[in-house]
Formats: sequence, structure tokens, C-alpha cells
Amino acid sequence: MTRRIIFTGGTGKAGRHMLPYLLEKGYSILNLDLKPFDHPGMNTLITDITDSGQVFNALTTHFGFGGYDEGAPPQAPDAVVHFAAVPRVMIQPDNTTFAANTVGTYNVIEAAMKLGVRKVIVASSETTYGVCFAEGDKDYHSFPLEEDYDSDPMDSYGLSKVVNEKTARAFAMRYGADIYALRIGNVIEPHEYANFPGYLANPMSRKRNAWSYIDARDLGEIVHLCIQKDGLGYQVFNAVNDTITADLPTEEFLKKYAPDTPIRRPMGPREAPLSNRKIREVLGFKEAHDWRNHVKR
Repeated sequence: MTRRIIFTGGTGKAGRHMLPYLLEKGYSILNLDLKPFDHPGMNTLITDITDSGQVFNALTTHFGFGGYDEGAPPQAPDAVVHFAAVPRVMIQPDNTTFAANTVGTYNVIEAAMKLGVRKVIVASSETTYGVCFAEGDKDYHSFPLEEDYDSDPMDSYGLSKVVNEKTARAFAMRYGADIYALRIGNVIEPHEYANFPGYLANPMSRKRNAWSYIDARDLGEIVHLCIQKDGLGYQVFNAVNDTITADLPTEEFLKKYAPDTPIRRPMGPREAPLSNRKIREVLGFKEAHDWRNHVKR
């Protein structure tokens, strides 16, 4: 079983829930981030992933002071999980967002491959589907949104994620590695379920997220499954929970609130429009945090 992983960006919104989950699964983890994450049993190495030299060095660093007791120089990890990024538009200028996200991802994957790591999990995004940060009201091409959907974002963040997927595919082919890109939905922390009554009252407020979400803890389970599943080469997976964030059955809801968008296959009664069918069938994902169990009705 893969045990030693380097996780980039673990101090962020998703990472601070995922890292404790992965530690409980028995992994040894080194977090690379620009900000520390104070959690027992894990060290954060302050690392700028846009600096290739820092990334190569970080991937061959002891995970903690205990490493010096082993009597040998540090080795590359068993796997790399790459979440570090400018996390959305309007935090930094668009060109900075694009440059940091694309160069950072290139640096991380290149270092992992050249150091002999053959399992990398990369955080992609629902924004590749083009609606989240679109100018104005843009319709999806069809439902459900599955991994063969045409990615066509307008914004610097979504565009950076499309480029990162191509980067991952190129390295996976070149090195015969397993690199899995996760198109992550709207990440929900436990306290954010308090917002769901408002979402239900105003359904169109969730259109940009395709009426879908991913619980940060369930995202940890998805990453765990990706680490343990070998031999798939390059893959893209939608990383979302099972269920639409609406009260109506999915097809009825979409015909009412997205009437001009075709539904290209029968959908489950509560299936999320950003469908996770592939991770359920290929990785065996089973969600633990259905929003209906966390929202008072």
C-alpha cells in the first residue's frame, strides 16, 4: 500500500479537511504550502511551487525530524497529490492566476516524474465546463456533465485547469505513469451546509456549480481511492457527491430550470448534473456526506 505522500496546498479550504482524513487512513504526509497547517503528526514545508528548484528539493526532503533517525538521505515519495493553486479568479490578476497555476502544475508533475514517482493526483475543476466563471448567463451544452464533455471556459482559472489536464496527460504518456485529474465541484465544508436552505429557495444561484457539490471529507476519500488504484494511466474524474442540490427529481428540475439544455441519457432520480458515475464505477466511491443528512428542513 502506498504510504508516503506529498500533498501540495494542504493548508487550503479542501486540504485542511482532507489531510486529517488521509492521516487516519495511515498515510505519512508532508504538506507543501505557502502557509503552515498546524496539525499533529504532519509537517508543512513552506514551498513556492512556481519555483522549479524548490519543488525538486521539496520532493526529496524528510517529512519530519524523525527522518534523520533513519540513517539515509530522504527519498522521493510514493505519490504526490497536487492541490496548490490560486484557488479562483479575482484573488490575483488573471495573468498571475494563469501563470501560477500552469507553471506550478508543470513543475510539480515534472519533478515527480523525473524523481521516479509514478502516481500523481491533480486538482482540476468544475470550471473547465465553462459556466462557473462565464461572462453572463451561459447554458451547459448538455446534461449530465461527464468526463467526455467539451471543456470551454472563458476565464483564466478554468483555462489554467484545462492546460493542467493536458500537461498531466503529456507526462503520463511520456513516463507511463498514473496521473489522475479530479474535476472538483464546489467544495463544501461542514459549517457551509447552513447555506443550503438558501440554495434550495433560490435554485438559479447554483447554476454556475451545476447544482452539484463535493463535501471536503468525501473529497479526501476520493483522493484515497485514487492513490490506491493503480494502472489506469491518465484519467479524468468528476469529483462530486451523488446528489443534486434541489428538491425536485433531477430530470424534472433540469427541464424546469435549464429547459434549453438537452439531457443526453436517462439520469437517476437525484443524480447530480455534474455526474460522479465514473468514480463510482471505476474507483468504487461511496459518499458519506449526502447534503440531505446535514440540512435541517
